[in-house]
Amino acid sequence: MKNQPLSLFAFDVFAPSHLTSGSWRAPGDQGHRYTDLEYWKGVAQMLEEASFDGIFFADNVGYHDVYRGNGDAALRDAAQFPINDPTVLISGMAAVTKHLAFGVTCSATYEPPYLLARKYSSLDHLTNGRIGWNIVTSYSEAAARNLGKEQQLTPQERYDMADEYMDVVYKLWEGSFEEDAVVRDVEGATYIDPAKVHPINHSGEHFTVPGFHLCEPSPQRTPVLFQAGSSSRGMAFGGKHAEAVFIQSTSVDGARRTVANLREAVVDAGRDPQDVKVVILLTVVVAPTDDEAQAKYQKAVERAPIEGILARFSGWTGIDMSEYDLDTPLRSVGTKAGQSMVDMFSKADPDRDWTPRQIAEFLAVGGTGSTIVGSPETVAAELRRWRDEADVDGINLSYITKPGGWKDFIELALPVLREQGLVSPARAEDQEPVTLREKLFGQKYTLDSHPATAQRAQHLAPAAR
Repeated sequence: MKNQPLSLFAFDVFAPSHLTSGSWRAPGDQGHRYTDLEYWKGVAQMLEEASFDGIFFADNVGYHDVYRGNGDAALRDAAQFPINDPTVLISGMAAVTKHLAFGVTCSATYEPPYLLARKYSSLDHLTNGRIGWNIVTSYSEAAARNLGKEQQLTPQERYDMADEYMDVVYKLWEGSFEEDAVVRDVEGATYIDPAKVHPINHSGEHFTVPGFHLCEPSPQRTPVLFQAGSSSRGMAFGGKHAEAVFIQSTSVDGARRTVANLREAVVDAGRDPQDVKVVILLTVVVAPTDDEAQAKYQKAVERAPIEGILARFSGWTGIDMSEYDLDTPLRSVGTKAGQSMVDMFSKADPDRDWTPRQIAEFLAVGGTGSTIVGSPETVAAELRRWRDEADVDGINLSYITKPGGWKDFIELALPVLREQGLVSPARAEDQEPVTLREKLFGQKYTLDSHPATAQRAQHLAPAAR
């Protein structure tokens, strides 16, 4: 049983709404301000003042056009659309914070590794080491079509390519620049010592990158690596590469099984099972009393149009849910898109045979994560159960309104969670900032068991590894 405080991340997307269908229709919702940097700076400052560990941005370079064969339902409900590039937000949010970390999603299928390595080194510099990369391989057929692919690669093909992708970025981040390559020798007219910068000479099945990295070493070198695949191939990939894994589940029991399988995959990759932190998606609907929280939850459910919900699920899975009767059980269906999303419903709860209507009811608030509804004391009891029984290390906190769901959590639930030791105490005013990896693991660079470390070890003295 765990007794460590849970890490606390807010979970969002650079769009009007994220996982709760119809959230933009709620009185006071600020999702329409998603293009306003002042809004995001305010969110960052709110989370910083509440001592959140970070904010985690999902992303998708496609759109949900599977339901009824078009994107109409998704556009009507602002279902994770319109969607902007979250990497461009981070500098503005980092400029008004010192401690808040940022997990940012980017696709290893559509972003060349040479450019991605530069992007995340740049962000790591500008945040003083507060950046993490959520590695995805992209499930969207719309993304494939619009990014030059005749059809989506299979999950196996995407992960095979991603394994080589990681080899490339590790070489760039860890093996290209020696720690003391930047000398800034005025007398010798040398800014960088060429002898300490190394071309990576990568030539593989999917990528050819002969040269050296474009950026000098950033505070963490490799950003903290998040990953979310829960298929068997996705877990094997996460077991090898991830430092933190983002999971979602319909139940505590399902989460416990997922975490056990993940930690087994970490061991299979030659790493300690605790070398990977597990962060679970949860939505908290809190009010002073259980009855008030239930009423708030019911209003959110009533605002959620079923077509907007099913447009999201169809996009995530690649299955056109309009072809199924709402009350006919959905059996496990093979898909090139989000197989883990299908399995979450069809396999994770063996005693339940989900229908499309039941799936829509579950997804209405908080999407694919479970939802906790109640008073601060009820929320605390439920979070303790998720921590202790499911073996998770942190939560990605979604919302029913933007950013009102987080405000309610901060004002009502957070004091009780702190009092019970479920999250860390509020940060002291004079506390020195640390990198994201130091928050999670107590050190700046990847752990010894991580494959990135082998690349760094080629050029660093033992004391610097």
